[in-house]
This record gives sequence, C-alpha cells and structure tokens, in this order.
Amino acid sequence: MLLVNEVKEAGRYEIKFDGSNLSSGVYFYKLEAGSFISTRRMVLIK
Repeated sequence: MLLVNEVKEAGRYEIKFDGSNLSSGVYFYKLEAGSFISTRRMVLIK
C-alpha cells in the first residue's frame, strides 16, 4: 500500500490511513526524504 509518492515542500503534513481492509498484525512503513530513510513498525489491532 502506497500512501504518498510525490515531492513536497518542507513542512508538516497529515495523511489519513484507513487500515479497515488490513488484518491485525505488525506492519512496517518507510519514510524517505532526500538521503534520510527511516523504517518503523506499526501494530494494527482490531
């Protein structure tokens, strides 16, 4: 699932995430900005 794939100006943004079609479990997401890359874990509990 891809939430955003575009160049944005510096600033703060909010993205709505709808996990209603996903199963409960552990998911990983990756944030990339220039040379910065961060992979984080998200736990989805229904």
